[in-house]
Amino acid sequence: MKKVLLAGAALGLLMSSQAMADIKIATAGPMTGQYASFGAQMKAGAEQAVEDINAAGGVNGEKLVLSVGDDACDPKQAVAVANQMAGEGVVFMAGHFCSGSSIPASQVYAEEGIIQISPASTNPDFTDKRPGPGVFRTCGRDDQQGEVAGKFLLEKFADKKVAFVHDKTAYGKGLADATMAVYEAGGGKPAMYEAYTAGEKDYTALVSKLKQEGIGVLYVGGYHTEAGLMARQMREQGMDTVLVSGDALVTDEYWAITGAAGEGTLMTFSPDPRKNEIAKPVVDKLLAAGKTAEGYALYTYAAIQAWAQAATTAGSTDFDPVVKALDEGKFDTVLGSLEFDDKGDVTLPGYVFYEWKDGKYDYLDEAAN
Repeated sequence: MKKVLLAGAALGLLMSSQAMADIKIATAGPMTGQYASFGAQMKAGAEQAVEDINAAGGVNGEKLVLSVGDDACDPKQAVAVANQMAGEGVVFMAGHFCSGSSIPASQVYAEEGIIQISPASTNPDFTDKRPGPGVFRTCGRDDQQGEVAGKFLLEKFADKKVAFVHDKTAYGKGLADATMAVYEAGGGKPAMYEAYTAGEKDYTALVSKLKQEGIGVLYVGGYHTEAGLMARQMREQGMDTVLVSGDALVTDEYWAITGAAGEGTLMTFSPDPRKNEIAKPVVDKLLAAGKTAEGYALYTYAAIQAWAQAATTAGSTDFDPVVKALDEGKFDTVLGSLEFDDKGDVTLPGYVFYEWKDGKYDYLDEAAN
């Protein structure tokens, strides 16, 4: 009888420990390499979200544990990270950053029953061709961004020669093509359309061609590292060409590359969540800890908030009930109240223009003041 009681007690302890087991979630992006500043944004947002949710009691009474994966914005490495997370028993991924990483990784997550909410992957194919119902994003799309940018180029630079270049990635080419399509649909005639190789340090050949063609506006579909070098090298050749780009310039590293040559650079990004009153406590915590709150930090935080609220509504972290809750719910986040459409895209305000001025970026009209 004593053995039975002891066995029963042991079983009870085991069941209790299982019931209170930690919930494994993850974020993944370029934690190393030339785009590591964006990985730092995501990591900061994810860590703060986990800390805050755990301080409030966790999810369904269980604590969250965060794993961080480094894909270096490389598609093959992203798939390896996805498989690693599946092996660790992760139930939710707040990632990846680059569309070229998120899209192949989403295949793994779909097969393994892991919900994925990207805070940053903007290529339309990420959700238009999602491999399963568990793929979402808290950021906008390149076709939305291209709509805003293409019309802006038509309205503001009707008297300028406009060139479009891209880095051949899913993000960069997708954004340049979407913007150029709107520009052409409105009657614009691109003066140039070319690809460049990401990771190079010298774009003087491209810049010389832009100068020879008398390009007044350069639209860059790509990341801050290459765009920054182009801006600097254009100024070195005495050009006053305006550089216009997208949301991959929302990092202070852009100005670190360009210096004064970055003055007047224009870019599209969603309304700055740091300006939301509801986000202020989180922003203050991040800054007090010496971490960044810019760019995609709060988008990552919001992705984890949405998943956690959906899991709470579902009363479970299992795939099907949480997906159902994400499909049907409305979530209070640092980005504001958000919900997802039937493709997994977020229904939030679209894109606006920013200007780099005196080493900082702000809304175009405010930066001009």
